[in-house]
Amino acid sequence: MPWFSVTKEVAMGTAMLGVAFATGVLAGKRYPSIFFGASKSSKTVIGKDSPLWQYILDHSLREHPLLKKLRLLTLDHPWGRIMVSCDQAQFMANLAKLIKAKKVIEIGVFTGYNTLNMALILPDNGRVVACDINEDYVNIGKPLWKEAEVEHKIDLRIKPASETLGKRKAKSMGKADAFDSVQKKKNTEEGHEELLAAGEAETYDFAFIDADKESSNEYYEKCLRLVRKGGIIAIDNMKGAVRNRSRIFGVTPGH
Repeated sequence: MPWFSVTKEVAMGTAMLGVAFATGVLAGKRYPSIFFGASKSSKTVIGKDSPLWQYILDHSLREHPLLKKLRLLTLDHPWGRIMVSCDQAQFMANLAKLIKAKKVIEIGVFTGYNTLNMALILPDNGRVVACDINEDYVNIGKPLWKEAEVEHKIDLRIKPASETLGKRKAKSMGKADAFDSVQKKKNTEEGHEELLAAGEAETYDFAFIDADKESSNEYYEKCLRLVRKGGIIAIDNMKGAVRNRSRIFGVTPGH
């Protein structure tokens, strides 16, 4: 996408992203323990072991009260350490606002912290397609989605994300397929047809991939088809999981 067609806000945001990346690389080389040395636990998620990181959070984090409530609930869970960090979630929300996102894909919901985070910044007619396979974890965050009055923006899909994102392989019809046909018709009527099959290619603004790393390549390739030109695909904790690393966290190519 040529620079002269980019808005001032997007150009400024891109420049800031570049500065942030360069700063992170330099800081990571000098202070590797801050970024890579400690495991992601309930303490390191909020930076209590690092005065520098805590200072950054204290002076930059603008966490919605219901996000904070859900974060604390999640950190009490035995698997709370796998939750997206609050500063990372805020960064993605800022990027989504910068590109005026209306449609978001999230692959890997857990308790729904980042789902709520994204839903809060989307316009009233916005939509987050939230993909997960475990509804028990999601049920922790659902009441807070409702309390925040953003439940109507969240399209929760409890099934493998590979099915939600793309077309299934065609199969021959037979007696055993009768139920599948009825279910497919029901899913379509409810707006739950697979996204690519429903003609939603290049209609999403932002995608966040944070699920099983073995399927990251498949999720990434399908998100490339679903996210519009100029949109953003973000992938969490996937060093070496995606073949084309130059586009791990960036704007999808323009014309």
